[in-house]
Amino acid sequence: MPDAAPLIADTAWPVTLLIAWLVGEYGYQRARLPRISAYALVGFVMAPGQTGFLPATQSSTVMLLANMAFCLMLFECGYGINLRWLRSNPWMAVTSLFEATLTFAAVYALLLWFRQPPATALLLAALSMATSPVTVLRVVTERRSSGQASERLLYLATLNTVLAVFVFKIILGWAVLRTSGNILAAVYSSLVVLALSVLLGWFAGVLTPLLLQVASRNATGDSTRMGQDSRLAFALAVICLVALTFGLKLSPLVAALTFGLHARHARLVLNASQRGFGTLGDVFSVLLFVFISSRLVWPQVLAGLSMGMAFVAVRLAAKTLGISLFAHASGIAWRKGFLIGLASVPTPALVILVLEQTRYLGSRLEDQLVPLAAATLLLEIAGPLLVQRALVWAREVPDARKD
Repeated sequence: MPDAAPLIADTAWPVTLLIAWLVGEYGYQRARLPRISAYALVGFVMAPGQTGFLPATQSSTVMLLANMAFCLMLFECGYGINLRWLRSNPWMAVTSLFEATLTFAAVYALLLWFRQPPATALLLAALSMATSPVTVLRVVTERRSSGQASERLLYLATLNTVLAVFVFKIILGWAVLRTSGNILAAVYSSLVVLALSVLLGWFAGVLTPLLLQVASRNATGDSTRMGQDSRLAFALAVICLVALTFGLKLSPLVAALTFGLHARHARLVLNASQRGFGTLGDVFSVLLFVFISSRLVWPQVLAGLSMGMAFVAVRLAAKTLGISLFAHASGIAWRKGFLIGLASVPTPALVILVLEQTRYLGSRLEDQLVPLAAATLLLEIAGPLLVQRALVWAREVPDARKD
């Protein structure tokens, strides 16, 4: 009789994703709960540190797929950014810079108060600047939200992620220099990695339309089919870009954002596109949020509960205050500015960015996430709920009356 253990190990991830999808659909249909909150909850329950259903050893393939999932949606967010609008309304950029700086300073002071090492406090404070555009995009798409708050929230989330990645890379270079004294390694891990990642993202933006032109020469004239081919081409280009940057130990996040920004401003059209790349984006979304929460362990959550609660509170206060102060100047009512600040709390990018950087350091950087495991779990599960409620209160959700 064949051994069942290898079969269980091989099917653990597919079965977990199926369970997560079922729970997500049930929660959404019954109570309009964000699907991604259910995905995160299932991932945490199935994690090696809890029920142990998922394998304890981290698979590089799953890690790569999680990065692909994150970057595919990050490309979509970058594609939605119109830098010309920021030039016409510079207060948006000022708002992003101010609230990100305020969040960095507040979280850094908090971590020092909890007696965290200065280098760890700087790295985690940089990550805390980011509002996850992936979470925001999934909730906005799921609830078909539209309006000033929805659009500005996506803009600010994307801008803050760009800023957080760049600041994190610079601090990482400083940390490498401080620990190893190798200036070449420090420069490579920060400036060179950033430059090469931007270059690859730009190259993907140049190459993809050329490939589409080659494909269109053999087209049959069916515009619907070509729209589907265009959408598929961009998705595959992002996947290949992530695989390449992942293998070269560059930053898939920077490359995907650059690709999206270049595609938008080179006027490359994703014909008949859907936010989040339709079904492919939905599948990747389940994988991404299950993977993030599966990295958490319950004893770590309990051990860091007080710090985690303080981290969430300080970060929420900083972002809400920073965005609200410039609401009128940027052209929206104070109330909507306050709601955008409330919706800026989720940051699963914190975990993704930390995991991405582990291969650049001698020690495992995710070990430094232990004090914030509780905050990560709260932001994974409750963050999408807060985004959804803020959009409902802003009256930008069509079926808000059902809630």
